[in-house]
Amino acid sequence: MNKIVVITGASAGIGASTAELLSRQGMSLGLLARREDTLKSVAERCGPNTLILKADAAKRDAIRDAVKQTISRFGRIDVWINNVGQGISRPPSQLTDEDIDDMIRLNVKSALYGMQEVLPHFKERGDGHVINISSMLGRVPFAVIRSAYCGAKHFLNALTATFREEVQQTHPGIQFSIVSPPVVRTDFGLNALHGGPDSRTLPNSQSAEEVAAVIAQVIETRQPDVYTLSGAQDRVIAYYKALSSDATGKR
Repeated sequence: MNKIVVITGASAGIGASTAELLSRQGMSLGLLARREDTLKSVAERCGPNTLILKADAAKRDAIRDAVKQTISRFGRIDVWINNVGQGISRPPSQLTDEDIDDMIRLNVKSALYGMQEVLPHFKERGDGHVINISSMLGRVPFAVIRSAYCGAKHFLNALTATFREEVQQTHPGIQFSIVSPPVVRTDFGLNALHGGPDSRTLPNSQSAEEVAAVIAQVIETRQPDVYTLSGAQDRVIAYYKALSSDATGKR
């Protein structure tokens, strides 16, 4: 079946790689981002069954309009991928109100708007799939300089899980999935608020193409919670096991 997939943050990195892979698999795409020039370049590589959606995902009205445009062009939406996000380089003791607001707006509200605005369409069809791109830092706060980003991705994970619990009580055909990559070799680090190290120089990384391949699998399997790097789940379990203790104080 030719799925109709909307990808936010589609102009570069994971979003662009996912768009190109899904287009090769025969899917039709709505590609959403603020940078029209780079978005057009991605769309050209994806072929004619591609809709360019120049919009700011952190603005609800823009997302509402993107839903309408996509349905008008393709007749429906099957999958909505929330891929917008930005990092930050600032330890928790130095965070400002603006830092927190920016992290919530870019990493949480952008996904919230996508989920809420596409949901009526999914409910009407009785089927649909939201995929939220999170992070290993949404599971374990490994990086002190990414403090507010870690918190925002933890928030996103909780929001995704509770959306799933709420919606599937009445519409079991609608799925909400979390995909958690590690460091990805993109411009993410260079584009972090207040600057930051180049993600390409950090260890235990993946390419955007590797993450895209996992996202494509999640569209097929509809798994609710997926790590993109082998061994990542074991690392999360080990982290919390090392911190936890029973009522007697023993670990």
